[in-house]
Amino acid sequence: MTDTLLSIKNLSVDFRTPSGVFRAVDDVSFDIAKGETLALVGESGSGKSVTALSVMQLLPYPLASHTDESSIVFDGQEVVGAQEKTLRAMRGRRIGMIFQEPQSSLNPLHTIEKQIGETLELHQGLDREQVRRRVCELLDLVGLPMLKSRLGAYPHELSGGQRQRVMIAMALANEPDLLIADEPTTALDVTVQAQILELLKDLQSKLGMALLLITHDLSIVEKMADRICVMKDGKLVEQNTTKKLFVRPQHDYTKMLLNAQPKDNPPAQSKGADIILEGKDVKVHFPKDRSFWGKPKDWVRAVDGLDVEIRSGHTLGVVGESGSGKSTLGFALLRLLDGMGTVRFEGMDISHFGRKQMRPLRAKMQIVFQDPYGSLSPRMTVASIIGEGLKIHSPDLDAKDRDERVVQALKDVHMDPKTRHRYPHEFSGGQRQRISIARAMVLHPKLVVLDEPTSALDVSVQAQIVDLLRELQDRHSLAYMFISHDLRVVRAMAHDLLVMKDGRVVESGPAEQIFRNPREEYTKALLDAALNLKARTAA
Repeated sequence: MTDTLLSIKNLSVDFRTPSGVFRAVDDVSFDIAKGETLALVGESGSGKSVTALSVMQLLPYPLASHTDESSIVFDGQEVVGAQEKTLRAMRGRRIGMIFQEPQSSLNPLHTIEKQIGETLELHQGLDREQVRRRVCELLDLVGLPMLKSRLGAYPHELSGGQRQRVMIAMALANEPDLLIADEPTTALDVTVQAQILELLKDLQSKLGMALLLITHDLSIVEKMADRICVMKDGKLVEQNTTKKLFVRPQHDYTKMLLNAQPKDNPPAQSKGADIILEGKDVKVHFPKDRSFWGKPKDWVRAVDGLDVEIRSGHTLGVVGESGSGKSTLGFALLRLLDGMGTVRFEGMDISHFGRKQMRPLRAKMQIVFQDPYGSLSPRMTVASIIGEGLKIHSPDLDAKDRDERVVQALKDVHMDPKTRHRYPHEFSGGQRQRISIARAMVLHPKLVVLDEPTSALDVSVQAQIVDLLRELQDRHSLAYMFISHDLRVVRAMAHDLLVMKDGRVVESGPAEQIFRNPREEYTKALLDAALNLKARTAA
């Protein structure tokens, strides 16, 4: 085919691990035409991201290797075995990539202006003023106009969704011929999801750009993709046009993916349950500008006077756009960030507790962080990561008992306990998220703050995790603070709902009541964005 841009033939990728050679991708073949969108779907660990990284030859060599039969041809140029000079000319210029985990992909020591502008300087030779203008254009393009006045900001100063959009701006900077998008909307709220998807479609139309889309969100796949390749255990089990695959899937695994959805409503809970956590007039303000002497002149009001109440056995869902203060609120309630106001845990005022005073309470109040890779030590095995809290909070356990608790925790999150001696980099993003959940649950806490716990998971595992969280909640009367942009999952989990915007509460109350009859315009806009995305998908 003369319009073929990317041709992958017989691609196989082997990884060397302490336990032997593991084949992550096994004899995969597909083509992408110019201007076409091809979606790679499948569960975590199916080989989707490894396939994408192979296109740009970004695998961790020499730990990973291609077989002799593997071939990747981009616009007539063989990529496998190509010289580094050839690959550098492709990467960022002709092939752009949106990585799955912006926190670990962005350099923590460089400003967003430097990181977006670096590829412009390298491939286009623009001067400093030209780079700054183009960076501002890109920030507008991905819906971050507010950051044009904060070009000197660092990644840790941005929300998860903002970091993801910065990654998208970097990938689009040189208007590539092929854009590889590895979970491009994972950390984005529904309103920005819709904007980003429309943006990608518009750019495809204008630039004739091809798109290799990797995602677990089948509603996005149905909306965006011309063709779909389904992967399982490193193999390609089915490929077809989007319309045919959704109407008449052939493989049993594809049918399972299409039918996997979290249930609509959480189990009913008693209204007289004890209050586990209570926050009154909680505020978290960060200095925005400082005087010459270092005194703050202006503040970012990340959380600005919120009242929160979480009961035993109940789930409080917290929703809102990226940067609305959801995660900051969770950190403040757990005393991981200093704030103002009153915070009570099991009736005890912990507002002014220091690190030493909080330590005995940490086993009772746990958190699952949004970025599973950044929160897992790359130098520790899974067994050490999950068991670390047990060493601190259950010092009476011997090594055997501790290992048994680790094994059970991995079984609870549907992972093979035999993998506990491997390291985080040997797992997919979704598998790392399940490890994070196991680490929190192994201590049998009373309160768990779940910060986007299903964002990195495919739909089938989302349903499993929702069922698991419900099961654990029912068994141990766990209280959850469930932070998410996925309203479908929030509806399946939350008994109460808190809608946030710009650090303030827009609306709160029983979750089902708000989902059925929202009072505020902002809440209506959030729900409409989710429904419209689903409706456009169905169309």
